[in-house]
Amino acid sequence: MNARLVGVLCALLTGSPVLAADLYPVQEAPPVAVAPIAGGWYLRGDIGYAFTDLRGAHYYQGPGRYVRDFDKADLDDTWTGGIGVGYRATEHLRADFTIDHLGKSDFSGSTSGSCGVATYCTSRDISSMTAWSLMANAYVDIATWGRFTPYVGAGIGGTRVKWDKLKNTSCETGNSGNCDGTVEHGGKESWRFTYALMAGTAIDITCNLQADVGYRFRHVMGGDMFGEKWHGGPGSDKGIYVHEARAGLRYNFGDCEQAVYVPPVPVEQPVYK
Repeated sequence: MNARLVGVLCALLTGSPVLAADLYPVQEAPPVAVAPIAGGWYLRGDIGYAFTDLRGAHYYQGPGRYVRDFDKADLDDTWTGGIGVGYRATEHLRADFTIDHLGKSDFSGSTSGSCGVATYCTSRDISSMTAWSLMANAYVDIATWGRFTPYVGAGIGGTRVKWDKLKNTSCETGNSGNCDGTVEHGGKESWRFTYALMAGTAIDITCNLQADVGYRFRHVMGGDMFGEKWHGGPGSDKGIYVHEARAGLRYNFGDCEQAVYVPPVPVEQPVYK
């Protein structure tokens, strides 16, 4: 009996490595991420809110043609929207060409000095402006964390600024109510050099579609604003700062990297002898 028991135990001990080899665990391969392939065209569309900052305005006054600054020169905030086409050159570098419209922004200003009804008057000046920008832009996509890819960028181009006619009404300073008639100066339009700085984050929606939220700063250089009328004018603005909070979509035409199936990798177990 004892001999039989010892034989069974020896057989079990001898066969245990074989059982272990049959039951070894496997290590699953890590999943392969699906992402756009570097290199490919994309379309973009953006809308946003623009905080406009007019850097000032001046005009020529009187027969002596001396230059006067507006005492006050403000532009209201407005909306902006644009479209563009771009190319993703590498995983981190891309560029695009965009056309953007700056919606109607109302201008209010004032000047002070002599006028027809009194020796000292304060004027009320109202107008509005719109603009179109054509920009060439380049971006650095810093890195991707999950669905999020932050970026920075810069652009240069031109902006076509169109001013509406300026309505100028001068009144005696104080509460007398004595005012000159309103004078209308013809509005001007001109192309101005523009540069831009951008920062934001792209958010993956699908492999080919991304949301884009960010900030853009544009500096539109100064230019003609309104024409001459009755020894007043012409006038020019000193440039515009545009601070934009934007959101949009980018559609990538390039193919996507497909996840490749990797079979489970067995983990070798030590062999006991």
